[in-house]
Amino acid sequence: MEIDHRLKTEDFFYYLPPELIAQEPLEERDNSRLMVLRRNSGEVEDSTFKRLPLYLEPGDLLILNNTRVLPARLLGRRKDGGGRVELLLLRRLSEAKWEVLCSPGKRVRPGVVLTFGNGQLEAEVSEKTAAGGRIVVFKAGQPLEELLYKLGQVPLPPYIKKHLEDGERYQTIYASEEGSAAAPTAGLHFTPAVFEELKARGIEWAYLTLHIGVGTFRPVKDEYIEDHLMHSEYFELPASTAQKINRTREKGSRIVAVGTTCCRVLETLGDARGEVSEGRGETDLFIYPGYNFKVVDALITNFHLPRSTLLMLVSAFAGRENTLKAYEKAVEMRYRFYSFGDAMLII
Repeated sequence: MEIDHRLKTEDFFYYLPPELIAQEPLEERDNSRLMVLRRNSGEVEDSTFKRLPLYLEPGDLLILNNTRVLPARLLGRRKDGGGRVELLLLRRLSEAKWEVLCSPGKRVRPGVVLTFGNGQLEAEVSEKTAAGGRIVVFKAGQPLEELLYKLGQVPLPPYIKKHLEDGERYQTIYASEEGSAAAPTAGLHFTPAVFEELKARGIEWAYLTLHIGVGTFRPVKDEYIEDHLMHSEYFELPASTAQKINRTREKGSRIVAVGTTCCRVLETLGDARGEVSEGRGETDLFIYPGYNFKVVDALITNFHLPRSTLLMLVSAFAGRENTLKAYEKAVEMRYRFYSFGDAMLII
């Protein structure tokens, strides 16, 4: 009888007590705890994010995602007098055309017009997507981004039930390129003081952009992980960042990806030798155990949902057993989980 060695989605399950899901950010970003996981031994150390620079070496290069979360959640109505509708903007297809998620979706068919904010903004549904979303075309008397800041809300992940008073706490302090439906949460812990300490220790950083879609929160539903269809996200990596990465690798120093988003872009653009070229486009790279990393030497990340593609990526980098044991330890030590939770450094 032939044995099936394919990885199952259930291989990436762990139990998380609901009270460990962080509902709000800490008052001070860098007061988060930091679990340091050593890939070779599986050994873990309990630390704090303020001490991050002490675990890095002079010459290391951090790569950060400078995407900025749009106030992409719009509450409105059908113009024909129908009920309330909620839109979540996923990605821009052209100046006025967007792919969105729509709730409730049953009565929002192609041709339906939606209205927001006393008629300040309208959107006509043009088609339904294969994934069950909608393509809409916005009509506005002023730039859409301006209206989003007036009418929209920051779309927090579904597991955060508590209202966020200050929307900037769901942005990194270096967020500059608008277009995300979610924050690159590994970067939420950074403060000016942490950057000053990194600089003092001779550790550099550079930026890329990946606009995160809500697919990042979706658990994998296929029995075998390789059957999962990965969502696609837009990225840009500038020439200046590519040059810094290649110089760092030439001198034998480490590339530290801040978050799974940066990791996916670097591995998308890296060649067999680990060199990176500037680029832009869409990536649907799905990284899971068995993947051979070409560019990334260390990873800073938060604690992720069970059965998620993000947990699979971390398991590919640190080893599945190491990762799940570290997660068990984090539960035991009462770490805070998910977007507003604590961080992990894998070296």
